[in-house]
Amino acid sequence: MSRSAGHLIVDTLESAGIERVYAVPGESYLDVLDGLYDANIETVVCRQEGGAGFMALAESRLTGRPGIAMVTRGPGAANAMISVHTAWQDATALVLFVGLVPLNDRSRESFQEFSLPEWFSSTAKRVLTIDDEARAGEITADALRIAASGRPGPVVVGLPEDVLVRLTESPTPTLAEVAPPTPAPAVIDGLASRIAAAERPAFVLGGDGWHNGCGAELAGLAASAGVPIFCDWRAYDAIPHSSPAWAGWLGYGRADAVAAGFAEADLVVFVGCTRSDVLSDGYTIGFDAETVLVSLDMEATQHAGRIDEHIIASPDSFTQALTRNDAGGARDPGQLRGTRTDEWMQSRADVQSRFAAHRPDAEAAPENANRAGVDLGVAFGILDDRLGGDAILTYGAGNATIWGHRFIRHERPAGLVGARNGAMGLAVPAAVAASLAYPERRAVAICGDGDFLMNGQEIATAFAHSGSPLIIVVDNGVYGTIVSHQENHYPGRPSGTRMVNPNFAAWMSAFDLGSSGVASARVSGSVPPGADGTATGAGMVGHGERVEATEDFAAALDRALAHDGPALIHVLIDPATMPPAADETA
Repeated sequence: MSRSAGHLIVDTLESAGIERVYAVPGESYLDVLDGLYDANIETVVCRQEGGAGFMALAESRLTGRPGIAMVTRGPGAANAMISVHTAWQDATALVLFVGLVPLNDRSRESFQEFSLPEWFSSTAKRVLTIDDEARAGEITADALRIAASGRPGPVVVGLPEDVLVRLTESPTPTLAEVAPPTPAPAVIDGLASRIAAAERPAFVLGGDGWHNGCGAELAGLAASAGVPIFCDWRAYDAIPHSSPAWAGWLGYGRADAVAAGFAEADLVVFVGCTRSDVLSDGYTIGFDAETVLVSLDMEATQHAGRIDEHIIASPDSFTQALTRNDAGGARDPGQLRGTRTDEWMQSRADVQSRFAAHRPDAEAAPENANRAGVDLGVAFGILDDRLGGDAILTYGAGNATIWGHRFIRHERPAGLVGARNGAMGLAVPAAVAASLAYPERRAVAICGDGDFLMNGQEIATAFAHSGSPLIIVVDNGVYGTIVSHQENHYPGRPSGTRMVNPNFAAWMSAFDLGSSGVASARVSGSVPPGADGTATGAGMVGHGERVEATEDFAAALDRALAHDGPALIHVLIDPATMPPAADETA
């Protein structure tokens, strides 16, 4: 069958089970867009390339499939760079397709020309270019495989404009299922003996790969064996927080007492993550313990310090091997317990439980008493109660996220997307993607005013594709994290951190696809329109609430949660309000 290279790329993605691509259209890859017209793939039309990349990253983290983003050359690729860096540092599978100039225009400084490998090679697992139409499917399949194998990460694929329209007889490649390695029984028995011999063993879980719920099974065995489980920063949806083994997260915003407990462990088993900069408080804690690393990354990228044993496995294959005996039944927890009681595990769990207990800011941080605006300790406690551990939380960067990390529990897997490299602007696009990937679950973005304004335009994407995220914007009129650093290092000299913001609630309420007329445009050929050709989001109306007093938050939240469509709560706080101290309740 003869078809264009652009159509072959789409057929390969469809064959691989890709359900959505996140795109900002460009003339450099029109033939791929044309292939998507008839495909069973939803083309999510985004408003900025950084948002498209963040949506693809969120889909990957929540589903386990590589996220797909498509952007145009030059300026489009530049905007998408932030998502590539995030996927690289966060070890998340992402494939970014970038339109390129025609082959004959190369190296002539033609319109929007740039060097794909020189831009991306330092922050991508592989940079590929389809220069031969016959290999379009093969290279696409390679990109998907490379992105998801070993230590997951981003792969960038260049699409020269003229190559895409050339015809080829090449068949759609078959993507082989690659099962992660399963540790040998002797290796697992040896690990069980290590854990049994330790006085204060601990698991540390992190990274991607927990979306199928294997963390709950591992937590069950750990609890029965008296082993606490810590989680890496922004990876703490790996286990249910109701587990007796839950000992809290490490990294920014954690309790000092949680970090101290991690430092006391005499055996640490890292599963899916490493002893990295953030987790170890800047390479200062947890280096003396006997260390077992469970990872598919042969090179142990990002890991610092000793490794006494490296077990090559994914979170799921490791969990299955550890929690089952040779006969396929449940492993006896006594093989891991040794002579330990539950005292060590219980002491660690108690610390996190006290730290996460709901309380007003005025109680947890006396310096926040009598501040103007909403008490976030109260507000986030109410939010946690309403969500019940079931929602998908998304975070960008900034002090506003700390209340969410501390007070909102997770009881289901695939419940958290946050930029572990600290990138701003991820919260809103990630919540949009989450609401599309899991429409039956509530997706909630937690962001500061600075973070929101970096990619808040992607709310329009939610309307266009019938997503229903809830956006919580905490507005203090400053870049709060930087202000806190300035107060530590340059007290009384604020510089470069003030902002002027609009009424975000009013802006949200301006979205009305039932009356604006924009809903008459078809979103894409791949999204079946209604009988009248309207877009999927036709009739949706935005809901905005502006909350300036603590006592008004609960009712505003209830109205937002009841709204059928995207909703936003604009929460005003005092610029001087800072997160509760990490040593509180220690």
